[in-house]
Amino acid sequence: MTQSNAMNKLLDIMRQLRSPENGCPWDKKQTFASVATHTIEEVYELVDAIAEKDNEEIKGELGDLLFHVVFYAQIAKEQSLFDFEGIVECVNEKLIRRHPHVFKDINFSSEKEIETNWEVEKAKERKQKNASSSSVLDNIPSALPALNRAYKIQKRVSSVGFDWDDLKPVVDKIKEELDEVLVEVQRDDLSVIQKQARIEDELGDLLFATVNLVRHLKSDPETALRQANNKFEKRFRLVELAVQAQGKNMQDCSLNELDAIWDQVKRDLNQ
Repeated sequence: MTQSNAMNKLLDIMRQLRSPENGCPWDKKQTFASVATHTIEEVYELVDAIAEKDNEEIKGELGDLLFHVVFYAQIAKEQSLFDFEGIVECVNEKLIRRHPHVFKDINFSSEKEIETNWEVEKAKERKQKNASSSSVLDNIPSALPALNRAYKIQKRVSSVGFDWDDLKPVVDKIKEELDEVLVEVQRDDLSVIQKQARIEDELGDLLFATVNLVRHLKSDPETALRQANNKFEKRFRLVELAVQAQGKNMQDCSLNELDAIWDQVKRDLNQ
C-alpha cells in the first residue's frame, strides 16, 4: 500500500468510527478535551519505547499518536473548524518559514544563528497570537510537566538576555536556595501548616534553580530525571532480589544492611 493510500485508509477508518449511524459508541462521544488526556498518555508511552530502543514498539506508539491527530482532525471537520489537510498545510508552511536556510536563499554562519532565527520566527508567531500581550513568556503551555515548563521559561527569558553568562552564579544560586530551605526547616515560630507552606515555597525555588543548572550544562531536566529514576529503579530491584536471596524481607533489614547491599549492587553494575 502506498503512503497516500495508507493515510487515506486511516482517515476513512476514523470517519467510520465517528459515524453517527454505525460508528463506535466510545469514539462518537469523544471531544477535544476528552481525547487530550489520552494523547498525553500516548506521548509518554512513545517516550518509554524510545528509551527502551524498541523499534517495533516505537512504530506502534507513533501509529497511536498519528491516530490521535486524525481523531482531532475528524472532530474539527465535523464542526467545520478545520480538517486533516489543513493541519498538514499549516505545519508545511511553518517548517518552510522557520528554515529559510534550507528552503530559501538565506545563509547562516553558525548553528547559533539558525537557533536565533528560529526563536525570532516563534516570537513573531506568539505576537500574532497574543496581539494584546507582548510577554516573551506567552504560549508556554501550563499543562507541561513542571520541570519542562521551568526549562522553557528559562530558555525564553534567556533569549532576551535575562541569564547568567557563566556557571558560578548558577551554582551559587542553588546553594543559596538550599540554605533558605534549611532555614525554614529549622524554624519553630510557625504553625505546622505555615511552616510546611514556606518549606514548599523554598523547595520550589531550589528545584527551579537546579533546572537552571541543568540547562546551563546543555541537558534536558526531564530526560536527566527520567534517567535517574530508571537507574534508581534498576538498582533497587536488584537490592530486593539480593535480600530475597538471603531469605529475608526488606523490612527485616536495617538501613545499614540495605546500604551495604546497595553499594555492592552499584559495584557489580559498574564492573
